[in-house]
Amino acid sequence: MAESTQLQKRDGFQSKWGFILACIGSAVGMGNIWRFPIMVTRFGGMTFLIPYFIFVIFVGATGVIEEFALGRSSQAGPIGAFGHCTELKTGNKKTGELIGIIPIIGALMLAIGYTVVMGWIFKYAFMSISGGLFALGTDMGAIGGTFDATAPEAGSIGEAIGMMFSGGLFGIGNTVWQIVGLVVALIIMAIGVSGGIEKANKVMMPVLFVLFVVLAIYIATLPGASDGYKFLFTIDPKGFANPQVWVYAFGQAFFSLSVAGNGSVIYGSYLPMDEDIPSSARNVAFFDTLAALLAAFVIVPAIAASGMAMSDVGAGPGLMFVYLVNIMNGMPGGRIVGVIFYIAVLFAGLSSIINLYEAPVATMQEQFKLKRLPAVAVIGVIGLVVSVIIQPYTSQWMDIVSIYICPLGAFLAAALFFFVAGKDEALKAVNHSAKKPIGGWFYPLGCVFCVACLVALVLGAMYGGIG
Repeated sequence: MAESTQLQKRDGFQSKWGFILACIGSAVGMGNIWRFPIMVTRFGGMTFLIPYFIFVIFVGATGVIEEFALGRSSQAGPIGAFGHCTELKTGNKKTGELIGIIPIIGALMLAIGYTVVMGWIFKYAFMSISGGLFALGTDMGAIGGTFDATAPEAGSIGEAIGMMFSGGLFGIGNTVWQIVGLVVALIIMAIGVSGGIEKANKVMMPVLFVLFVVLAIYIATLPGASDGYKFLFTIDPKGFANPQVWVYAFGQAFFSLSVAGNGSVIYGSYLPMDEDIPSSARNVAFFDTLAALLAAFVIVPAIAASGMAMSDVGAGPGLMFVYLVNIMNGMPGGRIVGVIFYIAVLFAGLSSIINLYEAPVATMQEQFKLKRLPAVAVIGVIGLVVSVIIQPYTSQWMDIVSIYICPLGAFLAAALFFFVAGKDEALKAVNHSAKKPIGGWFYPLGCVFCVACLVALVLGAMYGGIG
């Protein structure tokens, strides 16, 4: 595929672990924190975890490796990478470049929705530090009212826009903190891949894991926490006959590993040609799973220790910004627990949003020859304006992207890599510099992954989201 000399003209990761930590940061997001723990308890602890582990291995060994290899071999984001695949097959890169626009749009739309969520996280992190969050006590009316004011809801995009303009862009929602969160992310991105993204993740990811370990150890000492571990380690063989266990385990693994034909492709394009992609993919899958398990070992025992029934707590923003506030404020040392938790969540969210914005930023650099700072500024302005306007429509906005555009982007990347570029090119790209070259199993399993992407799309539409 493309010559490695092209990479010398682009910014990139300077170390293996810098790349791995950045990819872990992109994968560790809100799904690990506000969805995974509830899925584990809802579907029976280990009864859910065993299928989940199986699907993590499958997606990590196919989709994650494929997207890293696709980006590195073409040394370009989705548009250039897809174009390179069609050029190999037909001699025409325009078709692939047009297709590559789809995952870029998906990345930008998801980043815009995440910008709203980051605003929530920055506000709650500040409130936890200032004491305003702890001052709410265990009054569910006050706690729920605080989040309702932060995240107003509308039934349609038109209604959302009307609400924002009629109430004033700074008079409703969470615009100020949204700007703060976005500016922090953009500053890190503007510094560059090695100087900003890599260095930031080298700090944020280790700190995130340490904070979650500290919380898990503390919560384990609370009376009643043991009931939470019973949920986590429960196994019901009959539960494996429930199709939903497998559907949601697959969805959790698929979306948690961030295979969408955008972020992993662009991060892969920043890799030096001497990096071992299969090894890096294994590390990313392992540490993303570890982060999800740590979140579960914090949240599930905390719910149990509070005396609240597991069935009363649902997945989503309400868990993180309503129920957990109530639970943490009611436990000994609750104010400190809240500070640690929301700082950890802030790092998880910030690392993810940087990855989502990186693909559109890189596209501006590649397609319009902009320098990094102007490219970041252009995408940042688009992200700011749209995210502020759609605040009351964030949930529906995120559903559209995650249910339809992300699985489609993952399918397109996989299909172009495995079918269009072809078996020989795919294996060559994956095994370049691999210490233990991948065997003959990879290509047929990769073809199965293509089908799995379409399955994720269909099941997501059927179930209203599976991850």
